[in-house]
Amino acid sequence: MMATVVSRRRSRRAVAAAVVIGALLSVVSVARAQRGVASEGEANWPQWRGPHGTGSTNGGNPPIRWSGTENIRWKVSLPGRGSASPVVWGDRLFVVTSVSTDDDAASQGGLFARLRRRIVGNVAPPGVQQYVVMALARTDGRVLWKQVATEEAPHEGRHGTGSWASPSGVVDADQFCAFFGSRGLYCYDHDGRLLWERDLGDMEIRMEFGEGASPALHRDTLVVNWDHQGQSFITALDKRTGEERWRADRDEITSWTTPLVVEYDGVPQVVTSATNRVRSYDLETGRVIWESEGVTMNAIPSPVASDGVVYVTSGYRGSRLWAIRLADASGDVAENGALAWSLDRDTPYVPSPLLHGGILYLVKSNSGILSAFDATSGEQLYGPERLPGIRSVYASPVAVRDRIYLAGREGTILVISAGPTFEVIATNVLDDGFDASPAIAGDELYLRGHQYLYCIAPSS
Repeated sequence: MMATVVSRRRSRRAVAAAVVIGALLSVVSVARAQRGVASEGEANWPQWRGPHGTGSTNGGNPPIRWSGTENIRWKVSLPGRGSASPVVWGDRLFVVTSVSTDDDAASQGGLFARLRRRIVGNVAPPGVQQYVVMALARTDGRVLWKQVATEEAPHEGRHGTGSWASPSGVVDADQFCAFFGSRGLYCYDHDGRLLWERDLGDMEIRMEFGEGASPALHRDTLVVNWDHQGQSFITALDKRTGEERWRADRDEITSWTTPLVVEYDGVPQVVTSATNRVRSYDLETGRVIWESEGVTMNAIPSPVASDGVVYVTSGYRGSRLWAIRLADASGDVAENGALAWSLDRDTPYVPSPLLHGGILYLVKSNSGILSAFDATSGEQLYGPERLPGIRSVYASPVAVRDRIYLAGREGTILVISAGPTFEVIATNVLDDGFDASPAIAGDELYLRGHQYLYCIAPSS
């Protein structure tokens, strides 16, 4: 009889324990969903700024040091030219590029046009380009498939340091979507079969500096921000069919910022940063939820968010950073106390901020100077600190665990300690240059250089 009672007690305890464990797992699952992080997404790099849209990931352990012969699993030469970052899902890496054809002969125009381009720093539109989508094997860099999305000539010029394939793609478990701006949006399955394509028109970019904003993907909704010198707009598309769900006109000039989808209180919203206004749209309807004064001219850095706060910043012809509390954000956030803190110095021009471990990291302008701030209070933890060996930065920094990876345009990649104290852990130099932002997936770091695409991984 005693054994039966004990057995029943143990059974009840086991059931109770199972209920508690189940509840805890449910809470963890809900918390992860509220952060917009799928469990499998943490092992991948599904978009330009990683699984969280912050440049940060919690999984993986890539090497800290490498050289031309150490901890480089493979490097491959990609055809053409592109500054789009690679994205990763499962055993595949996806990348886009543009390839000049034999009749690629650009005319720089007359004397006045040539002088203007030299002063401004852009190049004239060339002849026909092939806009190419590629999938590579993560194991050895083999090309699994390659598709020419379209073949046509650009209608206007680009910045001298840019490319005709600057926007990064997005990927999930079902498909990869490549965005070539005025040359169209193309979605493929993982085996390279074209699912659909969509032409959104031609952009008129300020100073002919080229197109660069990447799309954002949230569950089955693809978001494209189309800011230019004509009628700007933002649109949400069904990722499975390309059908437009909504479109909202925007009173904006050219921006190069990628929209950020962030969930708050169960409602996904799309945050956009631009010169005239910073706005947040309801992902389901396109309704403006809140807005504020815009950032500076040439808005390029994309927003980041964590723990209910969105950070928007820019750094051309001025410096601006706002930390906006979503709990208080409605209407005009300048009037309802939603601004948590702000900054008017040392903000980035091209690189987007990095948000990792409760700290916001900012590259000053495009220079090799870094600052770190407490993301909650805005307290400056360090900086501006000069980054040894780096003079110019376009790539946005990324982070995993206790380290930050920051790539310079001249070929130096620094590994910096993540935390409140500035410390360079390692300096790695490759005979290449880097404009595309790095990607981290598992124990691998992917670097797209001017010459090669590298897989940095522990030597076996």
